[in-house]
Amino acid sequence: MTISAVIHLIDDDDGVRQSLGFSLTAAGLAVRAYESATAFLEALPSLQPGCVVTDIRMPGIDGLELQRCLNAQRVHMPVIVMTGHGDVRLAVEAMKAGAVDFIEKPFDDDVLLSAIQSAIERYDKIAARDAVAVQTRAKLESLSSREHEVLQGLLAGLPNKTIAYDLQISARTVEVHRANVMTKMGAGSLSELVRMALIADMPKSGR
Repeated sequence: MTISAVIHLIDDDDGVRQSLGFSLTAAGLAVRAYESATAFLEALPSLQPGCVVTDIRMPGIDGLELQRCLNAQRVHMPVIVMTGHGDVRLAVEAMKAGAVDFIEKPFDDDVLLSAIQSAIERYDKIAARDAVAVQTRAKLESLSSREHEVLQGLLAGLPNKTIAYDLQISARTVEVHRANVMTKMGAGSLSELVRMALIADMPKSGR
C-alpha cells in the first residue's frame, strides 16, 4: 500500500462525507465514501485495499462492530475511527480490537491526513515484513529433510562436528548440506541465515 491507496470513508452524515471527501481528494488521495458500515461491507469483496476512516457512532453497525467484522473476515486494512464528544471509550475499545488510531471531532484536516499517512506507513512496513516471511518460508520448504536437520543444528549454535555426531554422518557431509542450505536460502552468512529463520518464525528442535 502507498499513499495513493484508496481511503474508504464511512459516515452516516452527508455533510461530513462531502466535506472530508473534498479535503482528502484535494490532498491528492483517492476517496470512496459510504453512508453506512453495511454499505461498505457489502462492497468489500470488490474493493481495492486501502485505509478505512469511519465514524464510531452510526446507525446499525457502528465503528467498533465494523472493526470486529473486518477481523472476522480477516481483512487487514488499517482502520481510523472518528469520535464525537464522550465516545473516547468506544474508540479505545475499537483500538483494542485492532483499529490503528482515533481522532476526536472536531479536528483539522491536517490531523486526519497525518493519521492516514502514519497508518499507511505502518501498514506498509507490516505488509513488507509479512511478504519477506512468506518468501523465507517458501525457501525453507525447498530444503530436504537432512538439510532441515543441519539447519536446526546451526540454529542451535552447534559446530559441524557436533551436528555430524548427532546425525551420524561425516563432518564433510555436514559441510555439503550447510553449503546447500546457504545457497537455497540465499544467505550470505550464518548470522543472515539465523535472521531469516527468525523472520520465518521457524520452530526450534529440542536437544
